[in-house]
Amino acid sequence: MNFEYSHHIPTDFDHSSRVWIYQSSRLFTFQEVLQLEPMLEAFAAQWKSHGAQVKAYANLLFGQFIVLMADETQAGVSGCSTDSSVRFIKQVEDTFKVDMFNRQMLAFVVKDKLQLLPLSQLEYALQNGFVTGETLYFNNLAATKEELLNNWLVPAGKSWLATRYPALKQVESR
Repeated sequence: MNFEYSHHIPTDFDHSSRVWIYQSSRLFTFQEVLQLEPMLEAFAAQWKSHGAQVKAYANLLFGQFIVLMADETQAGVSGCSTDSSVRFIKQVEDTFKVDMFNRQMLAFVVKDKLQLLPLSQLEYALQNGFVTGETLYFNNLAATKEELLNNWLVPAGKSWLATRYPALKQVESR
C-alpha cells in the first residue's frame, strides 16, 4: 500500500491551519466511500464560524481517517464551529456504524498494511516484535497542517508513544 499522502493536502492552506484527525474503527467499504465523499465535500463547503465561511478541507485518507482542516487566516474557528464539526463526525458514526472517537485504538503500518492495535495490547506487541521503534505509527495528535505533513505518519520510536513505552527507543537502537 502506498502511504504517501502529502499530495492530498491542499497547498493553498497556511502551514498553521488547524487539523482534526478522526480514525475510524474499521476501513470504509467502497460503497461507503462513495456515500461519504459527498458528505465531506458538503461539510467543508458549508462550514461556518459566526456566520463567516471557514476555508475548510475535509477528506478521507487511507480509507480510515477523516481529516478536517481549517485555514484560520481566513476566518477563525470558534467553539460553535468546532462543535458543528464534532456533530458532523457523530453523523458519520451513526450513518456508517463506526467509532470515530476511540483514542485507545492505535494505527500502525505492519507488513505494508494499516493495522489497528488497542493501546492495552501495545506492550505485548512490543515484547513479541510485532511493533518496533521503526514501525510507522499514525500520530493522530497532529494539530496543524505542518504537523500533519511532518509528524502524522512517523516511526513509533519518534512519537509520543516512546515517552510512555521506553521499549520503543530500545528496540529502535538495536
